Amino acid sequence: MKQINHTSDTPSRLLSLDTLRGFDMLFIMGADAFFMCLGGMFPGTLLAKWGEQMEHVSWNGFAFYDLIFPLFLFIAGISFPFSLSKSLDMGADKKLVSWKVVRRGLTLVFLGLVYNGLLDLDFENLRYASVLGRIGTAWMLASLLYMWTSRKVCLALSTCILMIYWAMLALLSAPDYPDASSFSMEGSIVGYIDRMFLPGKAYLGIHDPEGLLSTLPAVVTAMMGIMTGEYIRSAKMGGHKKSALLMVTGLTLFALGWAWNPILPVNKNLWTSSFVLVAGGLSMALFATFYWIVDVMQWRRWTLFFRVVGMNSITIYLAQHFLDAQKPVKTIFGGVLGLVPENYYSLAYWAIYVLVWWLFLYFLYKHKIFLKV
Repeated sequence: MKQINHTSDTPSRLLSLDTLRGFDMLFIMGADAFFMCLGGMFPGTLLAKWGEQMEHVSWNGFAFYDLIFPLFLFIAGISFPFSLSKSLDMGADKKLVSWKVVRRGLTLVFLGLVYNGLLDLDFENLRYASVLGRIGTAWMLASLLYMWTSRKVCLALSTCILMIYWAMLALLSAPDYPDASSFSMEGSIVGYIDRMFLPGKAYLGIHDPEGLLSTLPAVVTAMMGIMTGEYIRSAKMGGHKKSALLMVTGLTLFALGWAWNPILPVNKNLWTSSFVLVAGGLSMALFATFYWIVDVMQWRRWTLFFRVVGMNSITIYLAQHFLDAQKPVKTIFGGVLGLVPENYYSLAYWAIYVLVWWLFLYFLYKHKIFLKV
């Protein structure tokens, strides 16, 4: 870890990004379980429906929890035009920045391997694909494309990737499962390529949702974020108009993705082109909302809770895996939990679980300690 100074009014940094990132990561640190418990207490209500959104769909379809990962990748993309502009203004050349992009991408791939058990040295059973690896690779490739090509080329390449990926999924199938649909786990060319070329073990046995081929459309998810950040940074118009246009664009992409669904299923595991539009469009609409509230209207007092999480997103992702927060929940708050009625116990437990992690991140925030890759 290293210490950095953070100033919320620095023009090169959007406060809404830290807030939205914190909102996103909150579901990783226990809010999902909290809302599932809350929904279970009120069957047949909107709370129950919301609680049902806290799990991934099994294959085709889309739930809110399927947005958490692509939203984070989208946010990583938004921040890049600002950091690139700042680096170039400080005298760095594009080759130096490119090296830093590659180094950051490879560092995330390495951290993903560590997360999956690299240091166990059981390479045969190691899962080489990972969430951090997907973020690092997709963000790195999208950032390099943005740096070294024109904006029109970025948009053209993104469109081509989505169309070619669709064609591959529709026209090619796994020869080892000849009777399975090309859009199924068994029959997709995506899973087949992972079985043939991805070493170690796959997350789902015969398929890995963060595998090799599905990284290509994930690059487009990152590029959508980058182009959003470029628009916010350089468009010569007021914040209200920027927010409105982003909202309209996001909802349009969301609708186009669902219109594509009958012939190309919205599927996170395959990261289908329709999923890219649905998740990317919804991410854009969410960012437009946060941007308008936080950076345009300057309503910021409520953001601290989320910023504490968002400014240490990598920290909380890794800490959730390597540290046990259940012990302080039970040892420090065990007496309080003992007073809670049995039917409210799970809800109280997960509320305290989130609180423990938040207090840990708040300690880091107050001491200006942020893990940066």
